[in-house]
Amino acid sequence: MLESSEKLNNQAIRLAAKGQFPEAIACLKRAITMENQNYLLWFNLAVTYRDAGELAAARKAMECAYRMNPYDDEVIETLANLCYTMHCYDDAKAYGAAGLLHNPDNPRIWNTVGVVYFNESDYISASEAFEHAITLNPYYYDAMFNLRDTYEELGNKAGYEECAERLKNLKPGDEQ
Repeated sequence: MLESSEKLNNQAIRLAAKGQFPEAIACLKRAITMENQNYLLWFNLAVTYRDAGELAAARKAMECAYRMNPYDDEVIETLANLCYTMHCYDDAKAYGAAGLLHNPDNPRIWNTVGVVYFNESDYISASEAFEHAITLNPYYYDAMFNLRDTYEELGNKAGYEECAERLKNLKPGDEQ
């Protein structure tokens, strides 16, 4: 059987799904030696590192994917989330801003930016970001949940109650 980057990538995905992260990482590294300009391999390596709890390595790999394809929304969102998780809030906002510059209609990136602002206690900016996300997708549970909490922090009782009411008709994972 001939080894290929595609087969190694698929094997890595199966291994990672079983929690066999060192083996999955080894497969992805081997695939990258065969096809080092494939941003999806770098993306998968970053996600595997992230899932293994190796955040610094995940960020480094995701930055490689980003350099190769700075217009992929999933790469941008994942990189911003990695930065947020690592408490690199300025970097998370910068990647979010770059993503929104490319695609201002992505509610997930708006939500990610809002989460960063919320954690910095900038509730006005957070509410604006979450409102953009909800405007783009009124069924986005996470953004509605986050907006509700932001309105609570701002003392916006009417906004809080409206979000709470709308959340009753949504469930986690809803984005439709």
